[in-house]
Amino acid sequence: MRELGFLSFVPNHGGTAGAAAALEDGLRLFETAESLGYGTGWVRGRHFEPFLTSPMTFFAAAAQRTSTIGFGTAVLGMRYEDPVRLAEDASTVDLLSGGRVQLGISTGIAGYGPILDPVFGGSDRSFRDEAEARAARLLEVLQGEPLGSAGKGYESIPAGADLTLQPLSPGLRGRVWWGGGSMGTAVRTAEKGLLLHCSTLNTEDTGAPFAEAQAEQIAAYRARFAELHPDRTPKVAVGRIVVPLLDEHDRAVHEEFLTGYASGMDDEGRPLSGTPPFRFSKVLSGEPSAIVDALLADPAVRAADELVVTLPANGDAAAHERILRIIAEQVAPAVRQA
Repeated sequence: MRELGFLSFVPNHGGTAGAAAALEDGLRLFETAESLGYGTGWVRGRHFEPFLTSPMTFFAAAAQRTSTIGFGTAVLGMRYEDPVRLAEDASTVDLLSGGRVQLGISTGIAGYGPILDPVFGGSDRSFRDEAEARAARLLEVLQGEPLGSAGKGYESIPAGADLTLQPLSPGLRGRVWWGGGSMGTAVRTAEKGLLLHCSTLNTEDTGAPFAEAQAEQIAAYRARFAELHPDRTPKVAVGRIVVPLLDEHDRAVHEEFLTGYASGMDDEGRPLSGTPPFRFSKVLSGEPSAIVDALLADPAVRAADELVVTLPANGDAAAHERILRIIAEQVAPAVRQA
């Protein structure tokens, strides 16, 4: 592990009246993380939930208050994204921030289709096929490929000219990540020439322990990437929920989350509901020394370029800042030196 990042849901626990304050808390968290040496701040994109729903708008604000930290989406489900509009927004923010956008995408979760299709519009294609088509279109747009013709002329565009992304940020296409979770997805990500973002969820259960299965995915990704793109360097980020507990106050703050998370799965990370056949990583909690040992023993973390500290979805801004500070000061140095 060479780089350290974090992932925040940018939660809003205060309802409509607390939305502005929650966004401000999120911006301050990015400022704090930058001062602590974090390389990238990742966010979820969650529709209709009390979390961040408009990452690029948020990043545009964060770019004006920071100078070095990267801005990543982990990850945007492409089934409900317009690829041209997303490219316009992401490219604009990338230029505003000096090339700091890390654009993470995936197909999304097909199980949400019956809920979200009526809102965003249906498709004649399957959930996966529609999402893959939109992702492919996004890559074309970011590459600067012609998307259409101005015909007889369109506003300021002369007749016969190609319609291409404006503004185009040339380096952004090389900073597109795909959210992995299975061996097949890892290999396909390499074939697309994208970077690989592994989270705290495996979308298949091979029988192997969570971290070992993820490490196998990373190895397959690197091998396939090297075979198809020998002139490029692959990159892998791995997420882990890390909750240091230094005193009774820390335990009290995080007890509800730790208990609730563990109660939904067995000791191997399998959901107690039985479906679908997912596997979840365990929360790494306790003293910093124990967390260091756990990270050093994790084969997927060892195989990654970046460790992404996934913050609990609940908890207030002060609790999240404390997690980031403890990890930066008492965990990350030991993991990097190993």
